[in-house]
Amino acid sequence: MIGRRIESDLVEALASAPAVVLLGPRQVGKTTLAHRVADTRDAVYLDLESDADRAKLAEPELYLANHEGKLVVLDEVHRLPGLFQNLRGLIDRGRRKGLRNGRFLLLGSASLDLLRQSGESLAGRVSYLEMAPIDGLEVEASALDRLWVRGGFPESFLAASDLRGLRWRRDFIRSYLERDIPMLGPRIPAETLSRFWTMLAHHQSSLLNASTFARALGIDGKTVASYLDLLVDLLLVRRLSPWHANIGKRLVKSPRVYVRDSGIAHALLGLGSLDEVLSHPIAGATYEGFVIESLIAAAPEGVVPHFFRTAAGAEIDLVLAPPRGKPWAIEIKRSLTPSVAKGFHHACDDIAPARKIVVYPGKESYPIAHGIEVMPLRDAARAIRELR
Repeated sequence: MIGRRIESDLVEALASAPAVVLLGPRQVGKTTLAHRVADTRDAVYLDLESDADRAKLAEPELYLANHEGKLVVLDEVHRLPGLFQNLRGLIDRGRRKGLRNGRFLLLGSASLDLLRQSGESLAGRVSYLEMAPIDGLEVEASALDRLWVRGGFPESFLAASDLRGLRWRRDFIRSYLERDIPMLGPRIPAETLSRFWTMLAHHQSSLLNASTFARALGIDGKTVASYLDLLVDLLLVRRLSPWHANIGKRLVKSPRVYVRDSGIAHALLGLGSLDEVLSHPIAGATYEGFVIESLIAAAPEGVVPHFFRTAAGAEIDLVLAPPRGKPWAIEIKRSLTPSVAKGFHHACDDIAPARKIVVYPGKESYPIAHGIEVMPLRDAARAIRELR
């Protein structure tokens, strides 16, 4: 069992809200975590993909009223979107009886319907948490390369071999394309969406150019945008927005796109081992995405991630903007002897960051010229946890 940092956040959320929605891709560990939390208290677990458990909720208010003093865990809750109206009434009646917190834990695969229904019906009664795959702070430093290659889905990361991990990820991709996405989103041909997802992996860390994707897939730009929106809402793809500031220079306005889990990106490209990844030209880009996901996961609530790029070529891979104060500038290099280009220095002159960090795959932190700190991933993530 790999300890997940989000467990303490979940316990805290249940102590302060009557309902908590835990969102994340399938197979990321939501159910395992829910069982760990439920085992510490009086709880009832229902899997709404099970016909038997769905039958128990044929009259939801009657069934749930019988478990009024318990934590009720509803897994894959998007399967019964109409349930949210019932939960609202139960929560409000429970409040009048003094049952204010920790009543419902709702698990879902980040479907649009789930977000929309819960937002309409449970406003002011629900707390949201996002559970991402395992990140660089949740494994030992010696396992970071394996985490980068296989990704953070537990079944892939903990597989007995690289080949088994790759097979699991291929099955995961196929399951999403053929079963989960048609159930959670609009009807999209699986083959077309597979090609789009694979193209995103090939364009990892690149600026989004919808017309390029549209021409390759034989669809229009609006359809490309809808496909991307779906994968973003399912937490499978990150759309990193550009930093905007009034600095008197032309700034790039297109977002950057990343397949969020590096292991899924590698599987889409047919790369199963560290040697195969390192020999592929995409290695630097997937390492960048891997580091970005770990650092965003480590950042405190309220910190907003961006990238920075001007038309003249000044560029920063990741800008983390806290609610107050100056941003942090982070450059990512897949090299044991990292150096920064002039574009990074020019970009730092433009935004005047509080700290300038270069993340690299080495083991030691050290300073270099111009106030730049070179850090391993874990050291950088620990530093970012203190960002306020």
